[in-house]
Amino acid sequence: MSDLLSKLEAIHFRFVEVSKMITDPDIISDMPRFVKLNKEYRDLESLDQTYQKYNLLLGNLSSAKALLEVEQDVEMREMAKQEIDQLEHERPILEEEIKILLIPKDPEDDKNAILELRAGTGGDEACIFVEDIYRMYTMYFKSMGWNVELLNSSEGSVKGYKEISIEITGNGIYGALKFESGVHRVQRVPETESQGRVHTSAITVAVLPEAEEVDFELDMNDVRKDTFRASGAGGQHINKTESAIRLTHIPSGLVVECQDGRSQHKNLEKAISVLRSRLYQLELDRIHDQRAAQRKTLVSTGDRSAKIRTYNYPQGRITDHRINKTMYNLNVFMNGDIQEMLDALKMAENAEKLKGQTA
Repeated sequence: MSDLLSKLEAIHFRFVEVSKMITDPDIISDMPRFVKLNKEYRDLESLDQTYQKYNLLLGNLSSAKALLEVEQDVEMREMAKQEIDQLEHERPILEEEIKILLIPKDPEDDKNAILELRAGTGGDEACIFVEDIYRMYTMYFKSMGWNVELLNSSEGSVKGYKEISIEITGNGIYGALKFESGVHRVQRVPETESQGRVHTSAITVAVLPEAEEVDFELDMNDVRKDTFRASGAGGQHINKTESAIRLTHIPSGLVVECQDGRSQHKNLEKAISVLRSRLYQLELDRIHDQRAAQRKTLVSTGDRSAKIRTYNYPQGRITDHRINKTMYNLNVFMNGDIQEMLDALKMAENAEKLKGQTA
């Protein structure tokens, strides 16, 4: 495992270097660079701790083997053999842990996220399913202790939502949710169906990493701002003032609306955040497309039109088509118990990346 050790040694030297750099007054005064180096320090810290642990294990193993070669005392030889057996047992476990840690981490994984749900094919039933999936996610977020803020919503003509967007803040949000982007399909008997026939409807889910100013510089000269009166539920104030904000990014044609905050200033702040994140996502998609041309990935296809999951109510099952995983606990899944599926997607992605490293 000399290759593994040499990789860890290189990481250790970089960790020491970054540790010194983040105390340099010149770097501290350069905020974008300081933020970037601080993040690198945090990312390298656990790897460096594992390097110290692995180095100690190899050192102890070498010492025990050397002792066994020269030691004549039977009791001491037996102790050395036991230590060697124990360390040889621990070594492959630690090496597998290191391999996982060495998988290149998506720099966006630690970011907050913006989640956008939109009704697709299926009319009123798709709007109802948007509400169901929104409820599923918010229950999961609550169990994780994450904060959720409604950014924008548009109600369906009968029930549910045509679209809804929320901001989620906490630890490792985007990394946990990024594989949820795509088309989610539902098969069930709609409330509006009198014949009892099963219908198929679909909604689209988009998960965007929340872009900070240091990530993407938005030129407000390229943005047209319009104000309008918010529509829908929200109390008497909602139709009295033009507090809703619509931003149009002229070069790309992207339009963002935010109307669920009580003040125009709050809605503007949120709309700018969403617009920046969407433009940042466009840039990330361009980079990912370049990478995909070199190597297709199983889980993160980046194709928002891809059907990724089916929720079949008559059979009580959920199937993720990317990893061929089927679960028969639809009721608890729709109540926010989705961690097993998220973990399976992450494991599939890690396994694929590991294959790519050894290929």
